[in-house]
Amino acid sequence: MGRFQIVGEDAIRSGKCTDIYFQRVAGVLEADGINPHVTMEVTAAALPDPWGVFCGLDDVIRLLEGLPVDVDAMPEGSVFSANEPVLRISGRYRDFAVYETAILGFLCHASGVASAAAHIRLAARDRPVFSFGSRRQHPAIAAMIERAAWIGGVDAASNTCAPEGIPLAGTMPHAFVMCYPQPEDAWRAFAREAGPEVPRIMLCDTLSDEKVEAVRAAECGATAVRLDTPRSRRGDMRAIIEEVRWELDVHGYSDVKIFLSGGLSREDVVAYRDVADAFGIGGAIANAPVIDFSLDIVEIERRPYAKRGKRSGAKQVYEVAGRRVTLPLGAPAPEGGVGLLVPCIRGGVALVRPKMEDARERVLSRLSTLAGEG
Repeated sequence: MGRFQIVGEDAIRSGKCTDIYFQRVAGVLEADGINPHVTMEVTAAALPDPWGVFCGLDDVIRLLEGLPVDVDAMPEGSVFSANEPVLRISGRYRDFAVYETAILGFLCHASGVASAAAHIRLAARDRPVFSFGSRRQHPAIAAMIERAAWIGGVDAASNTCAPEGIPLAGTMPHAFVMCYPQPEDAWRAFAREAGPEVPRIMLCDTLSDEKVEAVRAAECGATAVRLDTPRSRRGDMRAIIEEVRWELDVHGYSDVKIFLSGGLSREDVVAYRDVADAFGIGGAIANAPVIDFSLDIVEIERRPYAKRGKRSGAKQVYEVAGRRVTLPLGAPAPEGGVGLLVPCIRGGVALVRPKMEDARERVLSRLSTLAGEG
């Protein structure tokens, strides 16, 4: 390892970043000359919500390409339900066994972030949502966090290491305001020195009442005010937001927007979406529960075979007239059904390179139909 406690790409790609029991049993299997052809599927027996967003496929393809395996998967950004296979790997078990830890790590974490972002995007309706939570995770995975959040539907991200193509958004920290004698000095400096492309969003809760600071910030050229009220001072947060809106309006600043942040949950977004104009979401996206995927054998030597609690045989998930049907892979497709798992790798050759823009559009195109599904 280098200066920081970070596992490098080479260790992941070589299979050295794995659970120790995979290394141990691989040695035992090799000593006994056992290396069956298996088919394994990634599924989640339960989800935090009625549906999730599949994310992390790009990393899995980059991990497994070059190995003698076939991989089929739902495209990134696909909406899935519990017990639906989202990815299938076929090959000799010892050829990819040590990669199970990394495969699940890629998919579980990214899918959790993307799913949380999508549910919050849906809850916010037409209000912009920004990913502000990369500081809640290890900096080594900031790009993954922002990519998954973007795929899930956020309007911009805060971390400067977000993948190219993701718009960046941010306001100002409390520390910046406190570096000046008075908040007005900080706001005027920001209005004067920030680039013309930077929105003049002023933080208005550092030293005094939010509605007082909001009006003073508007006088300094704010186009929006950000409320990040500490929990010890919140009381009735809705009343605070409404007071700020009232004071801005009566002082002639009805065009100044209200930007809300500070430990917001999905429930907060629902509660305040009619009085706040935009939301900065931190831990509710970046610290989202992972999707508890597992990777299980469903066939050995091309015969159905599964452990207790799992359904044997390779499967395909079909979309048929707005509903989903999971059937054995060899069964006739339902009339009008579209198979969702598509070839990604054949004989180690990558057939697709998932694009985050396509994945994001896949999510956004489904949200209107998912409004009533949680």
